[in-house]
Amino acid sequence: MTSNNDANPSPTEEKPQHRLPSLFDALLPIIALVIMLTAAVYLFSSDSSYGANQIALIMAACIALVIGWKNGYSWNEMEKGIVRSIGVATGALLILFTVGSLIGTWILAGTVPTMIYYGMLILNPEYFYAACCLLCAVVAISIGSSWTVAGTLGIALVGVASAMGLSVEITAGAIISGAYFGDKMSPMSDTTNLAPAVAGTDIFSHIRHMVWTTVPSIIIALIIFLFIGLNSEATTNSSNFETTLSLIESQFAPGLHLLLPLLVVLFLAYKRMPAFPTVIIGTIAGAICAAIFQFDGVVALAQDETLLPVVALVKGIWIAMFNGYSASTGDEVLDSLLSRGGMSSMINTVWLILCAMTFGGIMEVTGLLKRILQGILVGIKSSGSLIITTLASCIGANLITADQFIAIVLPGRMLKVEYAKRGLAPVNLSRALEDSATITSPLIPWNTCGAYMASTLGVATIAYLPYAFFNLVCPFISAAYAHYDFKIERLEPELEEAIA
Repeated sequence: MTSNNDANPSPTEEKPQHRLPSLFDALLPIIALVIMLTAAVYLFSSDSSYGANQIALIMAACIALVIGWKNGYSWNEMEKGIVRSIGVATGALLILFTVGSLIGTWILAGTVPTMIYYGMLILNPEYFYAACCLLCAVVAISIGSSWTVAGTLGIALVGVASAMGLSVEITAGAIISGAYFGDKMSPMSDTTNLAPAVAGTDIFSHIRHMVWTTVPSIIIALIIFLFIGLNSEATTNSSNFETTLSLIESQFAPGLHLLLPLLVVLFLAYKRMPAFPTVIIGTIAGAICAAIFQFDGVVALAQDETLLPVVALVKGIWIAMFNGYSASTGDEVLDSLLSRGGMSSMINTVWLILCAMTFGGIMEVTGLLKRILQGILVGIKSSGSLIITTLASCIGANLITADQFIAIVLPGRMLKVEYAKRGLAPVNLSRALEDSATITSPLIPWNTCGAYMASTLGVATIAYLPYAFFNLVCPFISAAYAHYDFKIERLEPELEEAIA
């Protein structure tokens, strides 16, 4: 039997002493991870995200765990760090699962096919990529959520591109470019509120300061998308185009009334309802539309003639929620396009995020990530190099922790005092945090944002990465401004004296 003294250590009992990690300690798991991820891509190519990357992340986490144990951290301490890290991603995981259900019910209801149908009629192939980017930017500004834009308009636009014989990879890059521009510039966005809060400024000063880097970036992206569109042509001929339209008409009877679930989601997002309940309500709206307007299709999905029609209706909707929709139009391209969704389709993505957050949790709790950031600070010589270091630190944090919120908060808190010491206004820090942590998060396959975009749009992160021009250009423009000391705001003299 354990004595009370053993079970309840006295307040004066010494806590375990942790040794400070060396820079080699901190870099070893990162180097190992890079080597293993490179090997995964070499051995498994585009299939590396279906297990190989997960193993690489877990093995790198084990290396970090051993280093933490060497430095005096107990398993319980590191386990708590892992649990805390995964806890940060829980909201994203819930949204991922519900988006899977939303996609399934929206295809079943005819909402996604209707968006594809009208998109094919309205959007000109020559201007398609630029129009995708602009449309997603406008909607994202109005609702403040890149994830909602990708999960609604995004899946339809990828469908339109596929049906028209256009590149789904370029389309996904255009969607992400527009969605993240709008997300950054919207006062309703989570990250747009978080970055100035961490830096110590107000949101509208932050947005005004971001205009100088984001607007040139989105203009460059739009010009590139326009150039690509004008110099490429759709591969679908007119007969295939008409066939696709007629198949959608016969299977789903598209009409504006089927866009009601989309309007519900956009309205709730505009009213700033949290993402999880918004997507749940959108899923329910899709299920109701399916029951009312696609009765025969829902019953057919149940594939059980022994059931009463009403029972088959419930079963069909249930299947769409957990296993997605399976199309059988007779057209191979359209069937592959519409056979999607369901919670089960998100399981691999959730697996990837859990492994990434495990690695990030151990790196953070054992002080390895902090040691890397401290090592980076040693080389800072000027205000410009401080901002460039911030950009690099946030991108690195995105790679290591797999979460854009941690990549904003952790470097932001560590570098905030340094900005003040050098007489730099907080808006410089908040802009740098967004120009790096927010912008690059969808470009990393194991990051929560990258995993979400790949699963939702049905395009691998590595495949759309070269075409996410806004996300690629913006950090470089921000770094150029820092290097040439352009649009870098200083603290008021009295504030600088007070800090000194």
